[in-house]
Amino acid sequence: MTAPRTRRREGRTALAFLAPDGIGLLVFVAIPAVLALVVGLFDVDGFGNVEWAGLDNFRLMAGDGLLWRSFGVTALYAVLFVPLAFALGLGLALLVRDHFPGVGAVRAALFLPNAVSLVVVGLLWHFLLTDKTGLLSKLSAVFGLGGVSWLGDPDLALLTLVLISAWFLMGYQMLIFLGGLHDIPRDLYDAATVDGAGTWHRFRHVTWPMLRPTSFFVLVTSTVNAVTGLQAFDLVFVTTSGGPANATSTVVYYAYQQAFQFGRFGYAAAICGLLVLVLAAITGGLFAATRGGRFDAQ
Repeated sequence: MTAPRTRRREGRTALAFLAPDGIGLLVFVAIPAVLALVVGLFDVDGFGNVEWAGLDNFRLMAGDGLLWRSFGVTALYAVLFVPLAFALGLGLALLVRDHFPGVGAVRAALFLPNAVSLVVVGLLWHFLLTDKTGLLSKLSAVFGLGGVSWLGDPDLALLTLVLISAWFLMGYQMLIFLGGLHDIPRDLYDAATVDGAGTWHRFRHVTWPMLRPTSFFVLVTSTVNAVTGLQAFDLVFVTTSGGPANATSTVVYYAYQQAFQFGRFGYAAAICGLLVLVLAAITGGLFAATRGGRFDAQ
């Protein structure tokens, strides 16, 4: 009788810890997502005029070339950002996981960008990368890269935002990976060393398999971050305003334009509703992969 009672007590404790996040997700994510789908069925202009539109807003999306271009920009941003941020976070965690003089200061310095408002980060990088007058633009001219417009060239602007985003998030992901690394039993490394495994083989056969649950968490959160464009929105808004030539106009930024620049709140809600469905499909696919065992620790 003691064991079932203990399990029930542990279950109630776990639910108590999960409740704040669960309530937050319900209030700030689930309910707004449902409301976006509902509002997408109406024509709402922001002046109190509301008319039933049915599926008209969703049909309108089919012929909106700029919308599908923004989906392409978002997909490219995610494809570039997710593996880069993942690799930076894991690499930094491996570098600072062992104790050495000043390791705390190094970890704090690496995490510092994530502690600053992303708007401030965007303003800072906009100042550094401004054509001709920006500090980094002047330095690039010294190395023969004069005339490079990091935020004004359609071929470079999105890549620049990806690099800034990865730099901003690398400290947070480093801490997540550090937690996973510290949970790996030291005995496994000692046994691998006794068997003659080198650094690479210890990483491949010990570190990586044991980090798979942590890696999956980082992968899911960074994918959601990239697809929703919530992080990219601040950078786009501050640095490029969707330009040049819509090269950095993500889906979320395009929906913002439709709502707050053109007063098409119903259409913007329909776009966000479609984005929610796309994100649900991607996240469902990732969780299905875990059930296949590809991310579970062996």
